[in-house]
Amino acid sequence: MSREIVLYIAASLDGFIAKEDEDLQWLFETEGEDDNGYLEMYQSIDTAIMGKKTYDYVKGITEVFPYSDKKCYVFSTSEQGSNEDVEFVNEEVIHFTKKLKEQEGSKIWMVGGAAILDAFMKENLIDEFIITVTPHILGSGIPLFKENNPQIDLILQGTKCFGQFVQLHYKVKNSITKHYM
Repeated sequence: MSREIVLYIAASLDGFIAKEDEDLQWLFETEGEDDNGYLEMYQSIDTAIMGKKTYDYVKGITEVFPYSDKKCYVFSTSEQGSNEDVEFVNEEVIHFTKKLKEQEGSKIWMVGGAAILDAFMKENLIDEFIITVTPHILGSGIPLFKENNPQIDLILQGTKCFGQFVQLHYKVKNSITKHYM
């Protein structure tokens, strides 16, 4: 049985994860509730993967790296090796992730990076989607999903409201079938 990859992310009502200049201020100005379901998801994972831009963004807004208690991989073409928080990965993202899924462990959180998410979508690597919809119509920006993805059938696991946020929780239909066989 392989490990599941979960996408836990926020998006505007019109499907953008950031403005074109990668600004997320609109997201932080939204009234939520408690941690908006973050802790529940975070406790289900033991590994986080992200792109270098996402890593740099997180490092830029926090004094202490927030995922230091998890194994973190950052896909990068410029950084190599590791530091106290992450291991930089210079190999192809799909190949590396498929090997990672076969290792022992809990769920893997695909933190971000539009390019990594797009690659995962094209290969149908996401097993669980937890998408928090914000009360914004941005009109343009970085889309949650890019074009030309395969059809992926989902099964609704539930919805929750957190203040002004609405969280949609889906599992991939084929993923549920293969985990119960």
